[in-house]
Amino acid sequence: HTPYGIIFVTGPTGSGKTTTLYAALNAIKSVQTKIITVEDPVEYQLNLTQQVQVNEKANLTFSSALRSILRQDPDIIMIGEVRDTETLRIAVQAALTGHLVFSTLHTNDAISAVTRVVDMGIEPYLISGSLIAIEAQRLVRKLCPHCKTKYILPKTAHDEIQHLLPEEYQFYKNIGCEKCSQTGYLGREMISEILVISETISSMIAQGASKAAIKERALHEGFVDMYKDGITRAAKGITTLDEILRVAKG
Repeated sequence: HTPYGIIFVTGPTGSGKTTTLYAALNAIKSVQTKIITVEDPVEYQLNLTQQVQVNEKANLTFSSALRSILRQDPDIIMIGEVRDTETLRIAVQAALTGHLVFSTLHTNDAISAVTRVVDMGIEPYLISGSLIAIEAQRLVRKLCPHCKTKYILPKTAHDEIQHLLPEEYQFYKNIGCEKCSQTGYLGREMISEILVISETISSMIAQGASKAAIKERALHEGFVDMYKDGITRAAKGITTLDEILRVAKG
C-alpha cells in the first residue's frame, strides 16, 4: 500500500519472476492508475496497461524507454529486468520521485539483492530511501497427487530440520505412475521469501551494514527465508524434502 518506491523480484532464470510481476500488476491495476511496462520481450498482454517492448536495433533500450516513459507521468512502472547501472539508477530516481516501480534481478536470495544493487554502483542512501521490499523465489516440482506415498524421514534428516517443522506434518515421497510419466512429480509450486524494508533495515542499508547483520535483523522482525518456506511446503505433502534441499538449501 506504499504509494511509491521500488519492489524487486529476484531469482534465477526460469523461476517465474515475470509471472509474479504480472500477477502483482493485475492485482493493483485500475482505470484510475496509469501503468506502463518496459519489457524484452512483452510476454503477456495486460489490459489497462501500456506495454513497451525494448528494441536494441532501433536504440530503444531499457534506459531510453524508461526516460521517455517518465515524461508520460505514470503511477506505476514495471521494468522487465534491470540489466545495467544506468537503468537501475533511473529506476531508483523514479521510485524516489513518487512512482511505484517493479523490476527483477538475478540473485540467490532477497538480502543479496541489496548488496547486488550496491555493487552495481548505486549509493546505499539512495537504495535505503527507495526500496520497499524484495521477494526472492524458486520453482519446485509438485508431487503427483495420484501416486505420492506417505513417508517417514530418516532420523538424521528429521533432526536436521526439526526446528523448522510445523506442529502437524506429513512427508511424502515420489513414486511415479502413468499420470506423471513415472516421475512422481506433476506441475510446479513456488517457494519464496519476502524481505520488507522496515525503517530499521533501511537505516542499516544506508550505513552499509553487512548482509549477515541485515539478515539477523530481518529474522528478528519475522522474516521467513525460502528454505523454511520450502520445508513447510514439503511438510504439507506438496513437494518432497529432496526437492527443497536441491533447490533452496544455501
